[in-house]
Amino acid sequence: MPPLTPKKILIVEDEAEIAQLVKLYLEKDGFRTTTASTGIEGLTLIKTDRPDMVILDLMLPEIDGLEICKRIRRAPDTALLPVLMLTAKAEESDTIIGLELGADDYVTKPFSPKVLVTRVKALFRRLERADDPKQTSYAYGTLLVDLSRHEALVDDVEIPLTAKEFGLLEQLLRQRGRVLTRDVLLNAVWGYDYYGTTRTVDVHIRRLKLKIPLLDDAIISVKSLGYKLSDQVPKK
Repeated sequence: MPPLTPKKILIVEDEAEIAQLVKLYLEKDGFRTTTASTGIEGLTLIKTDRPDMVILDLMLPEIDGLEICKRIRRAPDTALLPVLMLTAKAEESDTIIGLELGADDYVTKPFSPKVLVTRVKALFRRLERADDPKQTSYAYGTLLVDLSRHEALVDDVEIPLTAKEFGLLEQLLRQRGRVLTRDVLLNAVWGYDYYGTTRTVDVHIRRLKLKIPLLDDAIISVKSLGYKLSDQVPKK
């Protein structure tokens, strides 16, 4: 079997010394890298270079990291692109906003390059497990979803779901903790040839919550973007 192609990581960082240090350590560990020093350059490389992950500084010239993260998640072709934020800000609110906008992880400056590489590798492993096409069942609190049988059970009682409701639930479970835009959900569940509005997703999410009350607090609406399933199962 031919060797796997090394993952490509885009580093969007305006401080040249930090960018080069991160680049050096990632390449020592076998990753391929490209760098961008401004928000606009970063967005351009995301489209043209097709990286497997973006390491994104929050404080950038032209367009800041939060706006870049928002644009990544809004575009269907990059909505699932892994994003690891770098932030020098002390305010916890910036980190929270970044995670709500769909960042997968964050590292606060100053940081150890070795620790950053470890977090990158852990994120790739986590996402690869989440995207495992062989997984056919998911447990979430008292909810058990069996994809092979097309069944959703709460406390061993089957919940009748339509095909679209079941499809939405599957996508949220597969990408647990990640923001999924309405466009991504439409494409995944309804298909690329669907011409309805994104409000269709909202209607089906509301129905899903009504049928499975456990999901009422678990499915989080991310303003102007879409939805995510909380990593933490809400307590009864």
